[in-house]
Amino acid sequence: MALNNFFKINLPYGIMKNDNNEWTCFNREYKPLSYKDSLTGVDPKDFIYCKYKGLTESILRKLGDTPGSIQSVDDKIVKVFFYSDATNPSNISKKELYNSYFEKIKLLSELKVQ
Repeated sequence: MALNNFFKINLPYGIMKNDNNEWTCFNREYKPLSYKDSLTGVDPKDFIYCKYKGLTESILRKLGDTPGSIQSVDDKIVKVFFYSDATNPSNISKKELYNSYFEKIKLLSELKVQ
C-alpha cells in the first residue's frame, strides 16, 4: 500500500505494546508516525514507547470498537486498530467517521505518562 495523504502517514492507525508494557502509535503502514516509504525497513528502536497511567483494558476496548480491531496474546491486548478499511475517514469522507476517530485520539490525549 502506498501512503498518499497526511492522514495515513502522520496520524495513528493504531497502538501496540512492547514486552515492557509500554505503548506506541503506528501509521497505516505499521511504521512510526511520519514514515511513508513502505519499502524502508523499520527497526523496533525506531518506535518510541511510553507507559501511560490509566490505559486500561476498558479504554483499549473503546479504542478498538470494531470487529477484528483488537489483537491479543495470552489474553492480553497487544495491538489496537482505530479504524478499518470500511471505517477509514480518509477513504470515506463522512463526518461520523472523523468524529469517531478523533474521539479516540481525544481519549488517548488525556492519558499521562507514568
